[in-house]
Amino acid sequence: MTTLSPETKTRNCQCENCICQKPIDKKTGFEVTDEFQRFNQKYDMFNRAAWDDEVRSDRVRKFFESYFTDLAEFRKVEGFQHRDYALRNAAWYIADFTADLLEKSDDRKEGFLDTYTMFREGATRKIDSTPEDNSKDLKRAAKFLGADAVGICEYDERWVYTHNYSREKLTDKPMDLPDDLPNVVVIANEMHHQTIETVPSALSGAATGQGYSKDIIAVLSITQYIRNLGYRAVASLNDTALSIPLAIQAGLGQYGRHGLLITPEFGPRVRIAKIFTDLPLTFDEPIDFGVTETCNVCRRCSDGCPVKAIPSDAPEFTDSMSNLKGVKKWTVDAKKCFKFWTNQGTDCSICIRVCPYNKDFSKFHNRILRWMMTNQLRHVALWLDKKLKYGERKKAGWWWSQSSA
Repeated sequence: MTTLSPETKTRNCQCENCICQKPIDKKTGFEVTDEFQRFNQKYDMFNRAAWDDEVRSDRVRKFFESYFTDLAEFRKVEGFQHRDYALRNAAWYIADFTADLLEKSDDRKEGFLDTYTMFREGATRKIDSTPEDNSKDLKRAAKFLGADAVGICEYDERWVYTHNYSREKLTDKPMDLPDDLPNVVVIANEMHHQTIETVPSALSGAATGQGYSKDIIAVLSITQYIRNLGYRAVASLNDTALSIPLAIQAGLGQYGRHGLLITPEFGPRVRIAKIFTDLPLTFDEPIDFGVTETCNVCRRCSDGCPVKAIPSDAPEFTDSMSNLKGVKKWTVDAKKCFKFWTNQGTDCSICIRVCPYNKDFSKFHNRILRWMMTNQLRHVALWLDKKLKYGERKKAGWWWSQSSA
């Protein structure tokens, strides 16, 4: 554990308690140095598209406009036709509707720039229960309310943004997350496997929208459940804090070469949400099922990325504007990645499609391959993954021809 000098704190560290390394880092594999800086939401690539001349362009504008279906550029090629954009935008509807609800009136883009506020008043009496029972009940309730996976970790200020951002005013906003909510509930929801197999396509973007929409229903319902127990709870999607480090600390998965959370149940095919709360809870332990060792020898995502935005070498530190500083990790070139998105007119998930962990693990033979990737048989598993043509792109017409989704 390292305590920084006041000079270093002023120059670099923005952590409230000025501790950049924490004991949990040994369990998660995070390597955080004294050069660490918390992230300002302004430098997120989607926000840079609003103010940064190096990012914004007519193509970027058309990309965002395509989520209004009449403004999308339909093509004759499979996956980018009218029906594909219609489904993608329908899948995004709940996420877009809740995000836009208070944007004009209150300058709040909830779920993407700001936390959610759409709740009833909770109970005035607090439940009389132990942290252990609260955690057990919470996880059961979370699954019932729509979470595919749920974990609990301690609040970690390192992953909370220094500022929120207003796209309406193009300025920073104060971070409004209370600093006395000690626990974080992290949930993940599966993205649809078959539509991901059609990446890149507008159709595959429906899996992303559906994942977010499922997250929103679950995170709002779970937050209201906690409030009904008499405790405070703040619901968050992509806003307010970095989801992946919190998910790893909550035991939901490990970090992959493609910069995504890899879960045992669904691989990288998930979307994440979190709840900050003062409900007394017990914490889950980070897990290790061989992801780091597998990613060290696997290059499926970096080889498959059309614009080479994913590193093919070892983890390293970065000074990129849109990435964390002072953390040693595999870092995706967000600018290259986003440019590919805007050029094709929809989001890209090729790295998810080709990932050896992107499988239907309800099938026994896929669970065998996952087990092989936990040990010295991982080279054989990766060879089989390629030999059996897992991760190869399927045409959108194949998905539309299925008897059911």
